[in-house]
Amino acid sequence: MIPAPFEYERATSVAHALELMAQGGEDARLLAGGHSLLPLMRLRLARPTLLVDIGGLDDLKYVSGNGDAIEIGALTTHHEIADSHELGEACPLLTTTAAQIGDPQVRHRGTIGGSVAHADPASDLPTALLAMDAEFVIEAVGGSRSVAAADFFEGPFMSALGDGEILTSIRVPVSGASGVYRKFNRRAQDWAIVGVAALIGTDGGAISSAAIGLTNMGGTPLRAEAVEASLVGVSGADEVAAAAAQVADIGMPPGDEQASAEYRLHLASVLIRRAVGDVLT
Repeated sequence: MIPAPFEYERATSVAHALELMAQGGEDARLLAGGHSLLPLMRLRLARPTLLVDIGGLDDLKYVSGNGDAIEIGALTTHHEIADSHELGEACPLLTTTAAQIGDPQVRHRGTIGGSVAHADPASDLPTALLAMDAEFVIEAVGGSRSVAAADFFEGPFMSALGDGEILTSIRVPVSGASGVYRKFNRRAQDWAIVGVAALIGTDGGAISSAAIGLTNMGGTPLRAEAVEASLVGVSGADEVAAAAAQVADIGMPPGDEQASAEYRLHLASVLIRRAVGDVLT
């Protein structure tokens, strides 16, 4: 299908983009990599009257660390994240997650900011960022603010971003924990039927800390808090399996043509067990 008519403007700076967004009002949309927005426009599920292209803003493409945290520019591509030595050393969960997104073409075009702002509950990076307690930096004409990942995702394709606001960077704490992302899909390039982001700290062979994020198990990325609490102190495979079964405490996930709710719950338990096992072996 052909998108509905729209105006197009290319921003030369963040300030210029904010100005254009203010002029366009609630029907203005930002264009970065375009992998999420353009298919929706072709189906006319999204009908923006103005597209503000920020793809050329190179000052939003960076990875910068200060020891306690790493800041990532919103236009940093999935490939750049997966290929970053600095992120691989400090935040391995992020690099392993980015490396599993789509295919090389998608990874070279798609951006971390676009993935976060799109707020698709089937996306991989939002789940990893939720597990890592990331913060999102948002710019507006009146100033900037930071929103914790736990507060950012409000529903399917709904976020804390307001009209005229731009997500400019993501701040990720450096924890020293090991990170693994496991997902199940029918084909390599499909969205995850279920995904699990595991951030595991160990001490003497036992788990000392655990953060478990879930992809496509609800209207937003979720934390499996009961699993996290049950994992602390365990070291054996049987104990890990018992803890993984606590994922049922999140409630029944949605069912669709890809998987029933019961199947998704089973998959989540299996993937948690495998992700944690990757760290412990």
